[in-house]
Amino acid sequence: MNILVVEDEALITDFLRRGLEAEGYAVDTAACGEDGLALLRTRPADLVILDVMMPGMDGFEVLGAIRASDPELPVIMLTARGEVADRVRGLDLGATDYLGKPFAFAELLARIRALLRRGRTNDTLHLRVGDLDMDLVSRKVARGGQSVDLTVREFELLEYLMRHENQVVPRDTLARDVWKETSRGTPLNNVIDVHIARLRRKVDAEHGTKLIHTIRGIGFMLRDGEP
Repeated sequence: MNILVVEDEALITDFLRRGLEAEGYAVDTAACGEDGLALLRTRPADLVILDVMMPGMDGFEVLGAIRASDPELPVIMLTARGEVADRVRGLDLGATDYLGKPFAFAELLARIRALLRRGRTNDTLHLRVGDLDMDLVSRKVARGGQSVDLTVREFELLEYLMRHENQVVPRDTLARDVWKETSRGTPLNNVIDVHIARLRRKVDAEHGTKLIHTIRGIGFMLRDGEP
């Protein structure tokens, strides 16, 4: 699950990133509202943690922009303000939850888990690109109605590519979000390329339309047709 943290205080951002990654979440961060919205356009999130008081666009403006394009995305707003009026304004604008600073990280985690459970509808538990289907509950994959047998890592890699359909996914992003490698001295490029090659043999080899594409010098894209 991918969480976007939009927070201008570097110490809080670092604290949240380290804590959330330790819990197994992939984390993107932005120091201002404009950067946060730009990230959402290129790397969709499952949940947003949004600070209210930021330079430039404040959290209320960012929330309004998010709701204009995605009414269902869970958004937890963080604020040092204690006024009831601010909480009411945020909730009226579409905030899913509100947490005042300072907060206990355990409480934040509990709220995140609750919102993600609530948000995992049947649509999010089933992915489809072209004639490729993935059931996240049974962990079964099929293409054109024919079962595709994948290892655990291949399944995780394919799931990530399907969730980012039509987006270029760099190798270092796969290393971070699928392999959970953030400080490795030697890049995982060769390992990733081997797994992509195996996926191609299982997913694309017997089909005229190729879904897994290499974007030379950058990474990969899952797309129903040529990129």
